[in-house]
Amino acid sequence: MWLALGLVWGGAVLAVLGLGVGSTGLESVWRMLEDPVAAQIVWDIRAPRTAGAFAAGALLGLAGAVAQGLFRNPLADPFLLGSASGASLGVALALAGLGVSPFATEWVVRLGLTGAAFVGAVLAVLLTLALARGVQHTLRLLLAGVVVGVVLGAFTSLVTLTTPEILQAMQAFMLGSTGFVGWVSFGLMAGIGLVCLLLAWGLSRVLDGLALGEATALSLGLPLGPLRAALVGVLALATGTAVAQTGLIAFVGLAAPHLVRAVVKTTHAWLVLLASLMGGVLLMLADMLARGLLAPQELPVGVLTAVLGGGYLLWLMRKRVG
Repeated sequence: MWLALGLVWGGAVLAVLGLGVGSTGLESVWRMLEDPVAAQIVWDIRAPRTAGAFAAGALLGLAGAVAQGLFRNPLADPFLLGSASGASLGVALALAGLGVSPFATEWVVRLGLTGAAFVGAVLAVLLTLALARGVQHTLRLLLAGVVVGVVLGAFTSLVTLTTPEILQAMQAFMLGSTGFVGWVSFGLMAGIGLVCLLLAWGLSRVLDGLALGEATALSLGLPLGPLRAALVGVLALATGTAVAQTGLIAFVGLAAPHLVRAVVKTTHAWLVLLASLMGGVLLMLADMLARGLLAPQELPVGVLTAVLGGGYLLWLMRKRVG
């Protein structure tokens, strides 16, 4: 409970700071609100972006906790079932077929790219399930996800090579960005995130049982087949929603559960909630640094999450080996 309260408090502090970070660096939010033009920038651009960063990070953190519990692998991440490659292929096909750019602000264009990314992510997960012949065998599901990710990644590269004008747009998607998130996107991620959190919390007993081994889980009378399918559905929905709105943001889903476990030892019922809060705080921090470190230029937020998350995991591996 104290960790959850600490993360909520830290998220509130980062939210206030995020409202003041822009192309000129850190500014006073209260002073900006006195100017009508500056206030509009705060409420229409920075506020939904900051809130959207928290929502996307929470989705990825939740998906990471579910993936690591489902596969009983601390290195599992939300993109393990091929959802990232499927989303990338969907965006590449949409850009090549429609000739649009993610830098366009028309809501029709944004809806088209968001829908293409989400459909691509879901279809990739369904393809993984088909190759693995269901969810009964965790190792087969894991290997099928790797194969689907590699194959769809190759198709994405092929589409990009045949349509070189989409290269810059695809690069923006692959590096990840919260710059396209508006209030509608935030509301969508928040609503789906709440549903996924409630479902994951309800299925936490299954994750606890799987952590002790499949034989133990079966001895508890748990119907593993349907419950595994439900967990895969939660994982796909949370990951696909986040990727569709922000692109590919690495290491948040992988690092958030590890950071929680480094502080407290808890069951999956608390882990899914704490990993969601931790993921939201991590992405808010990365987004704020991406906007402020080299202002007025902006760094891709996916690069910062990779540096921060990868650095932490390397330190953790060295600590355990030592």
